[in-house]
Amino acid sequence: MRFHREPIQVAEAQQRILAFAETGAVELVPLTESEGRRLAEPIRATNDVPHFPKSPYDGFAVRSEDTIGACITKPVELEIVGAIACGDEPAFFVGKRQAARIMTGAAIPKGADCVIMFEMTTENEAPTKKIVGIKKEMKPGENVIQLGEEAKTGDLLIEAGKRIGPGEMALLATFGYAQVPVYCQPKIGILATGSELLQPEEPLRYGKIRNSNSYMTASQVRQAGGIPVLYGNLEDNPDKAVETVLSILEETDILITSGGVSVGDFDIMVEVFQRLKAELLFNKIAMRPGSVTSAVRYKDKFIFGLSGNPGACFVGFELFVRPLLQTMQGKKQVTLPEIEATMGLDMKKPSSFTRYVRSSWTVEDGKIVVYPVGQDKSGVVTNITDANCLLRIPPGGSGISRGDKATILLLPYNAGE
Repeated sequence: MRFHREPIQVAEAQQRILAFAETGAVELVPLTESEGRRLAEPIRATNDVPHFPKSPYDGFAVRSEDTIGACITKPVELEIVGAIACGDEPAFFVGKRQAARIMTGAAIPKGADCVIMFEMTTENEAPTKKIVGIKKEMKPGENVIQLGEEAKTGDLLIEAGKRIGPGEMALLATFGYAQVPVYCQPKIGILATGSELLQPEEPLRYGKIRNSNSYMTASQVRQAGGIPVLYGNLEDNPDKAVETVLSILEETDILITSGGVSVGDFDIMVEVFQRLKAELLFNKIAMRPGSVTSAVRYKDKFIFGLSGNPGACFVGFELFVRPLLQTMQGKKQVTLPEIEATMGLDMKKPSSFTRYVRSSWTVEDGKIVVYPVGQDKSGVVTNITDANCLLRIPPGGSGISRGDKATILLLPYNAGE
């Protein structure tokens, strides 16, 4: 396994992962804790909305037949028999040549079949407690929100797999879902490799760098709906490394490592995979950056070996780990959405592999234009924060020119905000 690496295409690597992917367990959580989770069941209306006919305006509830002939110059006068506030249950009947004051959202009283707005009455001119003049002829049902007009009992409101946001929270509350069925969040172990790594709080030393991959990956995991658990750095001792990996797999659903998957003498994860006799899914992808991205399965659990270079680690997660996490939480479309864009500048660097360049798209003169951000090198970390997409450049040829059409993969991060 260490030296035999057969490159496969990105799509095939994704398929090899998703062939084993299954949705996770389901749990009920309080509505107040459900935001950001993915629904495990479709949500249906438990009652009609509204479950009573109501008024969309402040005005008077009247009988349409009593307004026949009403106009601005000759208002029809009706007796005011009561008032209805929002939340009241009307305790009276609107009879012939009668009216009831009504507030926005209040229930229509029996006998009335329409609502006339205050502006079309004499209420604002010479209000009285007992008489109101109607200045407009009304039709039955006019200005009335009917029973079940918005939703009827049993209507599908939200499909399973949808992520819960403000709109979903409003619907769940409206229809009485105090407990919400959601997929359990997968627990993801994150492990860095390399004796050159320091923790963020440590002072820099010559030849050393701070570990950025673990914290970047943890953020990606959270935004993909998982729960990250950071396990620090892996020792270069193979025996201890295997012991550490096995211990982490006991506590987590997936393990993500960064670094240690190349062919160098100190690339520990290659040795770990061999000792575990893990099922190899792939160890070479026809892509840049991150061609040595690897994935194995050990006792029905995934281990991802991402590149130690920050840019390549970032891309590897988005292309291979994110789809798995999304599938486990019931999302239907799990790969990054793709759209066409126009190149904003030349990218003439040729490559035998497909390139995924961290980029930013914008709208210019009504069309989507894409620009690479910063240096196009896998070890560069400073440009990740500015990327809102990955520009895909096909292999071969002489790169791509300004004005050419290109495919971009949209990242789920609000770069620049």
